[in-house]
Amino acid sequence: MRAARLIKMVLLLQSRPSMTAAELARELEVSERTVTRDAQALSEAGVPVYADRGRAGGYRLIGGYRTRLTGLARTEAEALFLSGVPGALREMGLEDVASAAHLKVSAALLPSFRDAPRTAAQRFHLDAPAWFREPETPALLPAVAQAVWDDRRVTARYRRDSTEVERELEPYGLVLKAGVWYLCARVPEAGGACRTYRTYRMDRFTAVTVSSARFHRDEDFDLPGHWAERAEGFARSILRAEVIVRLSAEGVRKLPYAVDPVSARDATEAAGEVGEVDADGWVTLTLRVESEEVAHTQLTALGPEVEVLAPQSLRARFARDAIRLASLYSSP
Repeated sequence: MRAARLIKMVLLLQSRPSMTAAELARELEVSERTVTRDAQALSEAGVPVYADRGRAGGYRLIGGYRTRLTGLARTEAEALFLSGVPGALREMGLEDVASAAHLKVSAALLPSFRDAPRTAAQRFHLDAPAWFREPETPALLPAVAQAVWDDRRVTARYRRDSTEVERELEPYGLVLKAGVWYLCARVPEAGGACRTYRTYRMDRFTAVTVSSARFHRDEDFDLPGHWAERAEGFARSILRAEVIVRLSAEGVRKLPYAVDPVSARDATEAAGEVGEVDADGWVTLTLRVESEEVAHTQLTALGPEVEVLAPQSLRARFARDAIRLASLYSSP
């Protein structure tokens, strides 16, 4: 355990000019006192770890030291070959680059690990698109992907409702969600003084011109965090209507699979996890939905495990459905 931690510490210091004890402790998941002891142990073993004292001090390697402890273990090699998503790489125009990188890594592995690509591929496979949908690759994706890699500004035209809009964008990152590509970009506001981040569907882009000018990337930008926040915000923004329902225990269990999970979670949390149970063992919840039409389609999937209480117009629709179903199934 300690040997692996010491190796990781050397590799961290090798990859950065210097690191504070707090930064190393956070990366290594140990205390700062342990970092101090590990640094001393490395120094005694001949690794030139130097400690800069003072408030702005830290640890660094001196003399251009480079460790040769970069060999991959089998599990590390197998994990490396799981990191790529072949379909996504192909759509971004990076298939050849990724293939060359894999070949180079394979050639550098110890002979006993050369089967790592094959063993990983036989055990894990990622199929990103959703079921029953043939994914379409946006024609402009490779150009935008290259701009993302190079931090180059782009001028993009995209469809918004029935019109086309042109924007200057600083493309920060691409996200593949259920077979659909999205671009997270920074957009200059009026006057160019302030900038905001927005998300665009790539299949709505009609033209992209990549500029020779580069932009200065905000190193604090967190793509996964930005996407998670925007995705939940979008889910909440479209839930503009409310319905009141009674649910059996089975209906509560199935609710997140029938309606938007954000809506289901909010409803159950607002009701105190399970809500107030009536004499029949059912609970009453208030659900936010996109529209009455969508709610009708979604809640129909719960069948007899749900009763709509309000609005009255939606309850009437389910009543008509019940009459029709009873008529269909009345004969043996």
